[in-house]
Amino acid sequence: MSNAQVERSSNPVGAPDTAHSACRNCGAPLRETFADLGMSPLANAFITQGRRDQMEPFYPLHALVCSQCLLVQLAEFESAETIFGDYLYFSSYSESWLRHAERYAEAMTQRFALGSDTLVVEVASNDGYLLQFFQRAGVPVLGVDPAANVAHAAVDLGIPTEIAFFNADTALRLRADGHTASLMTANNVLAHVPDLHPFVEGFRILLSPGGVATFEFPHLLRLIELRQFDTIYHEHFSYFSLLVVEQLFARHELTVFDVQELPTHGGSLRVFARHAANDALPVLPTVAALREAEYVAGLGRLDTYTRFSETIVECKLDLLEFLIGARRHGERVVGYGAPAKGNTLLNYCGVGPELLPFIVDVSPYKQGLLLPGTRIPIHPPEALFAARPDWILILPWNLQDEITTQLAAARDWGGRFVVPIPRVRVL
Repeated sequence: MSNAQVERSSNPVGAPDTAHSACRNCGAPLRETFADLGMSPLANAFITQGRRDQMEPFYPLHALVCSQCLLVQLAEFESAETIFGDYLYFSSYSESWLRHAERYAEAMTQRFALGSDTLVVEVASNDGYLLQFFQRAGVPVLGVDPAANVAHAAVDLGIPTEIAFFNADTALRLRADGHTASLMTANNVLAHVPDLHPFVEGFRILLSPGGVATFEFPHLLRLIELRQFDTIYHEHFSYFSLLVVEQLFARHELTVFDVQELPTHGGSLRVFARHAANDALPVLPTVAALREAEYVAGLGRLDTYTRFSETIVECKLDLLEFLIGARRHGERVVGYGAPAKGNTLLNYCGVGPELLPFIVDVSPYKQGLLLPGTRIPIHPPEALFAARPDWILILPWNLQDEITTQLAAARDWGGRFVVPIPRVRVL
């Protein structure tokens, strides 16, 4: 998408008062607000009991949109090394995500004829949740992840894993070691990358001439349409449309040849890319169709982005009215899940233990900790059944079907489920 293709707003609004920074994609000055969520801690910086009385850093959670290339992005307040060096998100704790990974591995193995003479490389491979399925099918794999704790979990599964941030230098080193990828995949990692161009260049370097790279990321169109502002947090540096991704990849001689819309994470895209010179994989009609859909939805116009802030306040009011109403009626609300999106939501809305006394989470790595900012305690799921609350607020709303199935017994005591996004809704 060239600059000429961007339809400018005749009356742009929401220019931030902060000093202008530069777009991490095209370098243009950033002046337009997409969503200003005030001050917030890092969404995955959980608090230990020993630090509960200590201060924690808060940073502006202010998403801007580039008026030139229309990339929505946050400023980098903490380095990626600080955020991801030791990570508390383990992908394998979601059964639905494991099934998603398994289906992907089966589909890619069949579609691209992967076998013992090919190599699958996953960037941000986490605890081996995906690569294990390729490995079981006899396909050689290699993971790359900067978080040593989750990488060690993958190694314990027998999955070779490089503990490193992926970029052009990493790719050159891996290629020098004899690695060339037939398939590269990056699931929910593109948004976490502060330096986009060295990252994408790494795919160009490591991908074999006939190879394919796939990227999954939450679709900005769905974020806007479904008011998913809680997916904005400091660990997510950028928020993508197909229009922006095509432009970004083209600068590194990579061509998007297919795209799929997925239900994961509230609505995601799976983008298929190959070397621009690889005409053996023609560009499919799905690409033009989605590109046109984004234009029709207004993603080529700046005013579509600058109007988004207006919808966020309504979400805040809805949640506070529900929680305050439940408290006044003597009803108890307990939260389920401690995802990053939940911490954005609770901090922006100013919800503390007085309205949400505790939450539960299946991950033992989070149990016993406190949510950043709000200091709401995290308990194991057994605490929910002991408390028998009137309401269960599902913070990872993208997993609502999985969670309501797992907690179906709560309905026996009259417990009801509620989700906060795109509006407070009883399930």
